[in-house]
Amino acid sequence: MDSTTLYTEEIDDLEESAADLFAQAESFAFKKNTLAIIFMEEETDYEGLYALLKERWKFPVMGCTGMASFTGKEGYCDMGISVMLLTADDCVFSVGMTGELDIANYKARLAAKYKELNAALPEKEKLIISFGGMVTSEETVGGDDLVDTISSLSGGVPVYGGTAADGFTSKNIKVCCNGSVTKNGQVMALVSGNINPRFVYVNSIENKSSFSYQVTEARGNQVFRLGLGSFVETLERENMESEKTDVLGDYILSPFILTVTKDTGDSLEVARSLSVLNRQNGSGSFLGAVPEGSVLGIGVISRADVQKAVGLALEGMRKKLEDGGGECKTILCVTCCARFLALAGNKTAEADALKERLPPSFSLMGMYSYGEYCPVTGNVTGKNYNMFHNFTFTMMAF
Repeated sequence: MDSTTLYTEEIDDLEESAADLFAQAESFAFKKNTLAIIFMEEETDYEGLYALLKERWKFPVMGCTGMASFTGKEGYCDMGISVMLLTADDCVFSVGMTGELDIANYKARLAAKYKELNAALPEKEKLIISFGGMVTSEETVGGDDLVDTISSLSGGVPVYGGTAADGFTSKNIKVCCNGSVTKNGQVMALVSGNINPRFVYVNSIENKSSFSYQVTEARGNQVFRLGLGSFVETLERENMESEKTDVLGDYILSPFILTVTKDTGDSLEVARSLSVLNRQNGSGSFLGAVPEGSVLGIGVISRADVQKAVGLALEGMRKKLEDGGGECKTILCVTCCARFLALAGNKTAEADALKERLPPSFSLMGMYSYGEYCPVTGNVTGKNYNMFHNFTFTMMAF
């Protein structure tokens, strides 16, 4: 599969935006099947842009908003529109998006869309690239539920992607596919044919605070009780409670840490971002699942840990490419927006490190997300699991 990245910082004049992207793609050799993945800032008029793109691009376009993006050419991109074009004669892309998802309908809508996309392929897919919305209330769906459902529908096919982001308002999130835009829909590209994706993830949290409580009552991503008190009461006791309902921005640099244990005996330490508080029932809703019986701690994020993670990810990917066989030309990254915030005044450091250390033969594009989808390998069985992550640097090469 061949690929290239395009970037324009122009979002106000859409005709200029489209012309800029077309000009950059002029020398790119399109093959039989092509897919465009787009990451954009929240102010982008995607529908207006797509109306112009479709005049020349007769292939699917999918993507979402991000807090920021980066490419192998430009490095860190604070504003604007980043596009990755994927093209191949020996791969097929089946692309579509659900309508808005909530707790009541997400399983049925995901199943219907997956069945439709799968039926359009000549053979079983080998990869699912997907982006979706985030938890903004108790009625929206947690990241684990989305990833687990897609994984179950596909029989464990690798799922890679993440959650759309904005500037922590939760009001300007966009998930897009061709001419449609949703806030909590799920866009998916099922990829079949000659593709062998490899994955790396690095958790950038090495230290914890003294906070430690057992989850005594929970449902999915909603925690009602920690120890003997309600979730909100426990936060108050620890002088951590916020008067707001939407608290993602307040807690983004104070990730809750827990260990997820699988039926196979595999266990994995994960981070979870607190998003919504409910003072009527004392609960807290997270972006991902928090199992009842698990123990919640709080991680301490440092700039040094964030910067170190890039080197660890590149070294891990180098080993996988050496061991995996087959040529790779493309890297797609999804990394947590909390890592971006932790870099503070050095916000380009992560993208700069990638740009400097990546071989020039690769095309690279990435975004800062509210949550990452990436397969992980069990510590006991070596089995691969599709997982939802927070505070993680993820990378897919193919």
